[in-house]
Amino acid sequence: MGAGKTAVGRTLAAQLGVAFRDSDHEIEDAANMTIAEIFARDGEPFFREKEHQVIDRLLDGTPGILSTGGGAFMAEKNREVITQKGVSVWLDADLDLLWERVRHKDTRPLLRTADPYATLSGLYHDRVPIYELADVSVRSEPGLTLEAMGHRVAETLLASRPDVLETAQ
Repeated sequence: MGAGKTAVGRTLAAQLGVAFRDSDHEIEDAANMTIAEIFARDGEPFFREKEHQVIDRLLDGTPGILSTGGGAFMAEKNREVITQKGVSVWLDADLDLLWERVRHKDTRPLLRTADPYATLSGLYHDRVPIYELADVSVRSEPGLTLEAMGHRVAETLLASRPDVLETAQ
């Protein structure tokens, strides 16, 4: 949450000349509701099941960049399908940077708590060991433009998984 998955993904897709897809956006379109509304009405387990279905379907489409929600990678079945059909990229940002990016936004249902920083910190510490399982890790730092981060991801993929870039183009 706040690492830049959507913004960097969109930028990277433009740089590579491939399609960009966002699983949260696809879910919202299909449900005609926001993620927050889905969480409130149907609960997180329901949302996570729909999220997996959408991710699996989108990965079967034309090669491109797929941005997922921050919790998607926590599910083993999502990690497996992403690695099977593509490559997972972790935008590795530290807690302070993530907090700076999300603290003024009210669009994060998981942060609608009495102490959103403590909630984010707990999520961060719970999720980092799982995010470290990603196929590729790219360090995100304060001050990097979206274009620079997109290039950083592309360079990392070129060095470690050039097969993915060849498939996407």
